[in-house]
Amino acid sequence: MENKFRFYNTLTREVETVIPNEDGKIGMYTCGPTVYHYAHIGNLRSYIMEDILEKSLRYVGYEVKRVMNITDVGHLSSDADTGEDKMLKGAKREHKTVMEIAKFYTDAFFADCAKLNIKTPDVVEPATNCIPEFIHMVEVLLEKGFAYTAGGNVYFDTSKLDDYYVFSSQSEKELLVGVREDVEEDANKRNKNDFVLWFTKSKFEDQALKWESPWGVGYPGWHIECSCISMKHLGEYMDIHCGGVDNIFPHHTNEIAQSESYLGHKWCNYWFHVNHLNDKSGKMSKSKGDFLTVSLLEEKGYDPIVYRMFCLQSHYRKPLEFSYEVLDNVSAAYTKLVKRIAELKKSADAAGEVQKERFDAYRERFADALSGDLNTSMAVTILYDILKDDLNAATKLALFADFDRVLSLNLLTAGETAADDGVDAELEQFILAKIEERKAAKKEKDFARADAIRDELLAKGIALKDTREGVVWSLV
Repeated sequence: MENKFRFYNTLTREVETVIPNEDGKIGMYTCGPTVYHYAHIGNLRSYIMEDILEKSLRYVGYEVKRVMNITDVGHLSSDADTGEDKMLKGAKREHKTVMEIAKFYTDAFFADCAKLNIKTPDVVEPATNCIPEFIHMVEVLLEKGFAYTAGGNVYFDTSKLDDYYVFSSQSEKELLVGVREDVEEDANKRNKNDFVLWFTKSKFEDQALKWESPWGVGYPGWHIECSCISMKHLGEYMDIHCGGVDNIFPHHTNEIAQSESYLGHKWCNYWFHVNHLNDKSGKMSKSKGDFLTVSLLEEKGYDPIVYRMFCLQSHYRKPLEFSYEVLDNVSAAYTKLVKRIAELKKSADAAGEVQKERFDAYRERFADALSGDLNTSMAVTILYDILKDDLNAATKLALFADFDRVLSLNLLTAGETAADDGVDAELEQFILAKIEERKAAKKEKDFARADAIRDELLAKGIALKDTREGVVWSLV
């Protein structure tokens, strides 16, 4: 299965096969959260799909090292270096220090990720840990002539690049230039597209986090964080860079500009972007004030994993519209799915032999769905195909366990609470023995004996049901 994994590369605007760099390992980078407030479920859609991407790559045989930053300094409320500092805004709102805010919301972010079964990346690096790396990159860019100082700040000079708008077609580039006319003008910039690498002239009198630098006391621009943190842990060549579509311009555009100018060669081969989660009023955003969080979904009675399944039933490159009506439908489908799997575990042949050839065939189908531009909707559909198939229970359970390494929907455990009926191990052994006895009677065409066993169990409050998956039992 190796070297057949494909997804849409935003840089080339084509679905491409992932070919790792020379060491054969996938170096993967994720733009992490700005930890000034809770993550809303729109943010978390991106992290769910990036989690699926990482787990899918591992599933088909790649070795992956994934790195994520934590933005705890230097991210202004506009990605164009304008507006209020988000971290300072959070500190003022809650009457805490910036670092107290960063710690609280970093912990909250990873708590939400845990509820959604999002794996913690191999490396998580806060921006405040990497000030020396930021300063070094700025120094090199100045030496190479890609940066200049003006008004106390250091700027990247985009006029030195042959192609700044690397993610766009020519017509889109013309449109983007027009959009930039509306950005608040910084008189220090030589070109309207230039961006800040290092601030020494803060827009805020009480800017909390500052460091000594060759240009005076200040703090880094936002875009430089991801470049330096990824190079620190993944080296000069990276395979996959992930983020939401709103990161494409200017954040990822600026990352490429400064990274490749600093390195002198191509930096990242594949760019993976997840589309917006919308509600009926448009894109979900913290700036609207009232936004949906995982905790709010829990308060309304939803299992966070239902939201994960909601995301998996849509393609990551399509906008996804959230509504409680749709979430209710997904919740009902999820409850039914895990309940059927819980019933399988009670089947008489649950402990039987796995049908290897058929197991392998389904596994191939599942891998093909993931490898075909991360078709999670098809991957979920395969779960239902398995339930309808005449496979034995052992094979079905083995497949669900295998697929859940990627889907992470708690397929084999979520139904246990619903199926927990207070039956002790001794009674369960008795029931399974009776089911086997009834099965033998039917095989010998002793239907009277088979009916007598069923009636005996029913008298004890245990109902049997013959299904495609075998005989399942339940309390009545």
